Amino acid sequence: MWYVIEGYDGEQVLEARMGARAAHLARLQALLAQGRLLLAGPCPAIDAEDPGAAGFSGSVVIAEFTDLQAAREWADADPYVAAGVYARVEVRPFRKVLP
Repeated sequence: MWYVIEGYDGEQVLEARMGARAAHLARLQALLAQGRLLLAGPCPAIDAEDPGAAGFSGSVVIAEFTDLQAAREWADADPYVAAGVYARVEVRPFRKVLP
């Protein structure tokens, strides 16, 4: 089943985000290689493709896991969690309808 994982950035975490980015992306690349990643990306903190120093308000990942517990465990192991980037993370089931 698909699960949406939303990480919400804390305050003043852009430097920590950039420091953990390579490890974060490597985990997403692994999901992609396994055919389990529907989409992933950051949410700019301002209405701009490149928010610059404003940074990001969080990230969204939609990926396939065996169950909700597996999705939560994967989310809890994210390098952005370990680096203190995310102030909170929400994980919930997702049902893809379109496209």
